[in-house]
Amino acid sequence: MNKNILKLYQLAEKPSRKIIGLMSGTSLDGLDIALCEIAGSGENTQVKVLHFTTVDYTENIKTEIRKVFAKQQIDFQHLALLNEWIGELHAEMILSSLQEWNIAAETIDLIASHGQTVMHAPKILHRQAMFPNATLQIGDGDHIAVKTGIITLSDFRQKHLAAGGEGAPLAVYGDYFIFGKKGENRILLNMGGIANFTFLPASMNPEEVFVTDTGTGNTLIDAFTRLHFPDLAYDKDAQIAQQGQVNSSLLSELKNDVFFTGSFPKTTGPELFSVDYVKKAQAKSNTESISINDLLATLTRFSAETISEAIHWAVGSQALSDFNIYLSGGGMHNPLLVTWLKALIPANFFKTDDLGISGDAKEAVLFAILANETVAGGDSDFGTRKGIPSVTMGKISFPT
Repeated sequence: MNKNILKLYQLAEKPSRKIIGLMSGTSLDGLDIALCEIAGSGENTQVKVLHFTTVDYTENIKTEIRKVFAKQQIDFQHLALLNEWIGELHAEMILSSLQEWNIAAETIDLIASHGQTVMHAPKILHRQAMFPNATLQIGDGDHIAVKTGIITLSDFRQKHLAAGGEGAPLAVYGDYFIFGKKGENRILLNMGGIANFTFLPASMNPEEVFVTDTGTGNTLIDAFTRLHFPDLAYDKDAQIAQQGQVNSSLLSELKNDVFFTGSFPKTTGPELFSVDYVKKAQAKSNTESISINDLLATLTRFSAETISEAIHWAVGSQALSDFNIYLSGGGMHNPLLVTWLKALIPANFFKTDDLGISGDAKEAVLFAILANETVAGGDSDFGTRKGIPSVTMGKISFPT
C-alpha cells in the first residue's frame, strides 16, 4: 500500500484530528488560518479551535490577484502563474503561523484549503444554456502539501458543482453539524464580500435546512471606499456611511436586477456586484453626483435590505421572534449594517462567538470540518434538494 494512503487510513481511524482550515474570501483581506482539533463526524462533530490568525495580504498580492479577479478577459498565463504562486504563498503563511504558535508541522494531520476565488459563474450569472454552473479557486493544493509536508484537501467546490449545486454556499454542512440545535430555530448569517445564510430548523431535519446567497455583503462598500479613499481598505465602523443619507432612487435601482427576482437558493459574486453595477444604477437613477457619504450609506442599506428580504422569504409565515440569528464575517463589525438589520428583522441577534466559534474564524473552521467529513465521515443525508447535494468534497494532495 502507498504510504500516503496508509497514513490517510490511519488518520481516519484516529479519535480526533488536528486540521488547519484556510479561507481567503472575495474581500481579498488575507488568509484566515484556523488550527482545529476535530473529533467525530457528521452531527457528532466536535470542534475546538486551538489557534486562529489572519495573515494580511500585502498590496502587491492584492494587485496581482485583481488582475484576474472576477474579470471575463484576462492574461491567461498570469492566471496559471498565480495558481502556483498563491499555493506557495499560502504554504509559507501556514508554516510561519505554526512557527509563531511553536507547533511542529509534523503534528498536523490535514490542511483544508479553500483557495482564492477568482471567478464564480453559476448559470444565473453566465446565462449560457450549453454550459453548467462553474467556479474557480486558485492556490494549488499540491504546492501546499509539498511545501508544508502535510496532506492537503483543496478545491472543495468542484464536487458540489458536479453533484448539481452551484459551488456555494458550502457553509451549510459545517453549520448544520456544529451549530444546529434541537428545539431552536437558528439562522447563521455570514456577511463577507457576499452575504449568505443557513437556516437551521428547530426540528434538525436535514431536509428542512436551507442555504442561499442573498447578494452583496461588504464587496461594494469596500470597493467604493478604496476608490475614493485609496489608503482605506474598508469603511471602518461605517464612519463614512454614517455621515450620509440613503438615496432612495439609487437604492431602488440597485435592487432592480434579475438576481433578486430569481428563485432561491442561488449564489452570486463580485462578477455581478461590481463598481460597474453601481455606476450603471447611478446613471439610470440620475444619482452620479451624490456624495461618497450618501453613496456608502445607500450601499450599506442595499446590503441590509437584500439580506432582510431573503431571510423574510426563507422564514415565510413563521414568526421571526422565534428565531436566533448568529452573525459572522466582516459585516458583523459594521455597526450601521447591523443596526439596520436589527430594525428590519425582528429576531434575536447574536454572534457565532456566543456559540464558541469566533465569527472571524468561522469560515476557515467550516472548511476544516469539510476535510474531516471527507476523511472520517460522509454519511450525512441532506436529501436531493437543489443547493445541498449530499456529497463529501475536496481533492487530496499528498506531500510526496
